[in-house]
Amino acid sequence: MQSILWAIAGLSAIPFAFAGEFAMLGLGLASLLLALATCLLAIGVLWRRRWARRWVMALEITCLIGSLLLLVLPIGANHGPVALMTNVVLPVVVLLLLRKPRHETALGESNLAQSAGVSGV
Repeated sequence: MQSILWAIAGLSAIPFAFAGEFAMLGLGLASLLLALATCLLAIGVLWRRRWARRWVMALEITCLIGSLLLLVLPIGANHGPVALMTNVVLPVVVLLLLRKPRHETALGESNLAQSAGVSGV
């Protein structure tokens, strides 16, 4: 979802470059590259790559810190419900979903599931 939001932000910034704001072209391309990287990291998380999970957690923590700074600093940032949902709630939810279960074995099955006789297959 974050990847889609960054892709939309990147695409919506590019037309401003045609109107003379050439810095917006760089910002739009940077947003599109960030969207691509986020999408590739999401694929890595789906494939259960540890490095991808670590990178996604670092990215979400960075986004959360930046969003909280935008909320605190008086620079005219948007403080509406949509901004709060996409900039604060979404990273927190992703971090909560990426938490590692406390009882996890090397194969990814929880100890509670093994003791109950439930197989992960």
